[in-house]
Amino acid sequence: MTNRVRDLAITVAQYALAVAAVAWLLTQFDIRRAVGLLADVNIETALAIIAVSTLGICGRVYSWYAVITPLAPVRFRTAAGTTLIVNFVNQLLPSRLSGRLAAPFVLRSQTGMAYSDAAAASALHTSIFALYYGVAATAGLLLAIPLLRVELLLLLALATSLYLVAGLAILFGGLNLAYLDRLIDWLSGAAVRIPRIGEGLASRLDGLLEFTDSSTTTFRTLVSEPAVWLRYAVGWTVDLVLAPGVRVGLLLGSFGVAFEPLVALPLYLLVAYTVTLLPLTPGGIGVTEATATAVFVALGIPAEVIIPIIFVDRFLGIYLPSLAGWYPSVQLDLSSLTAE
Repeated sequence: MTNRVRDLAITVAQYALAVAAVAWLLTQFDIRRAVGLLADVNIETALAIIAVSTLGICGRVYSWYAVITPLAPVRFRTAAGTTLIVNFVNQLLPSRLSGRLAAPFVLRSQTGMAYSDAAAASALHTSIFALYYGVAATAGLLLAIPLLRVELLLLLALATSLYLVAGLAILFGGLNLAYLDRLIDWLSGAAVRIPRIGEGLASRLDGLLEFTDSSTTTFRTLVSEPAVWLRYAVGWTVDLVLAPGVRVGLLLGSFGVAFEPLVALPLYLLVAYTVTLLPLTPGGIGVTEATATAVFVALGIPAEVIIPIIFVDRFLGIYLPSLAGWYPSVQLDLSSLTAE
């Protein structure tokens, strides 16, 4: 089996798993009753949910703004475009981190900054995101230990640990890209011996030395600025703690279901959604909702209540902003992605 056929087979399997997971969820509750419950949500609650969802998106944009502005004076609108496009790409690729690989190209196209700076800013954004998420999800996991089955705990612990490992690995790698210099130098020496294309290939490899030096310097500068971490924390908290916590809390209240302690709800949501990092389905679609359902059912929330709430929360927090990213993505200056 060729690599192309294998990759296609894996992609088809991932989409099939997503469809199967969503189909299974739809059999676990009365859709008509769920629609009725959602229709009965009063206008004040609906407006509050829309408002907090909008605030959450602004927080997400602000986290990008926090890592971009030390490198280039950009408008908040530019950071918003970058955020939406990266979100859109994330839903096309198997995991959240793989989707972020496109971020430097998007950032370069949106701001015109050097690719080395765009790569450093994108790497730091991903690292801080993963570290904050891993720490907060760990807190939620510790609270849930007495309530969840062992197999579910192990899955969530694996996903949570991957956030921490990924965050630390990207942070360490960004600070030490210069360690690649010896390898690049050796490859350049070997490449120059290749007939016809050797000199050109060696020249491009040598150019990577300048890239690693520049990117490492930028990354270290950003990491050393407490303001970047603090401003990012504000945006991250609004996006991933405040907005989903209030949104789900309001919906639970509208459905007549109490949740105690309410302050722990955002932490439970974080840990319930950790499987988005695992490359199981594009954007974690289906599998994330199924895992979150299992978590909250174990916490005492009926499936017929929590499943529609999770779908609404994911739609407003993830899928709708990702769909909104399609339009700015078609306006990308593709020539800037390949220009030297």
